Amino acid sequence: MTVNYLLIQKDGIILDERGQLTMELIFLIGVLLVVIVGSSSYILHQNELIVAMSAAREGVNEGISSDASSVFPEDVYRDYDSFKKSLLTPNSIKLVRINYTNKGFDSKYEKEKIQFNVAVFSDTIKDKKDQDSVGDRINYNLRKSIAKSVGSENSTNALFNPVFSKNYIYTTANVKWL
Repeated sequence: MTVNYLLIQKDGIILDERGQLTMELIFLIGVLLVVIVGSSSYILHQNELIVAMSAAREGVNEGISSDASSVFPEDVYRDYDSFKKSLLTPNSIKLVRINYTNKGFDSKYEKEKIQFNVAVFSDTIKDKKDQDSVGDRINYNLRKSIAKSVGSENSTNALFNPVFSKNYIYTTANVKWL
C-alpha cells in the first residue's frame, strides 16, 4: 500500500489535503498549553519569594532607621531608659547582607518554611543586650513588612512570628552582628 502525500501551495500558504498540518499545529498548541500551565505554579511560588525578599529588605531598613526616632510602648521605654540608654540616641547600623534559607516542608503547617538571615554592622552598638534588642526590632520590622506584602497581617500573632502566606511560612534567625 502506498500513500501519496500531496502538499498544495496556494497564495503562499501550504495546504495539506489530509489535514496533517492542522493536526500537528493543534498538537503543538496543546503541548505548549500544558507546559505553560505546569510551569505557572513554579513561577508564582518564585514570584512570592521575590516579593518577600523585597519586603524583608524594606523591613530591615525600617528597623535599622527607627532607632532613636521610634515611639516605644511605655514599658519598653522605661526598660531602655533604665538599662539601654544607648538605644535612645541615634546609632549607625549598616546592613551587610540579607538572605533566606528554605528549611524544607513543615508538617505542622503543611507548607515550606523559609528562614530569613540578616547580618548588620555597627561601630556604636557593642553591648550584647543592646544588639539583641536592636536585632529583635530589625526582625520584627522584617516580618511585619513580609506580612503586609503577602496580605497576612491578621493571620499571625502580634510579633508577626511566624508569617503565613499561601505557600510558605516565614521566620527569622537572630540577627548576626559583624
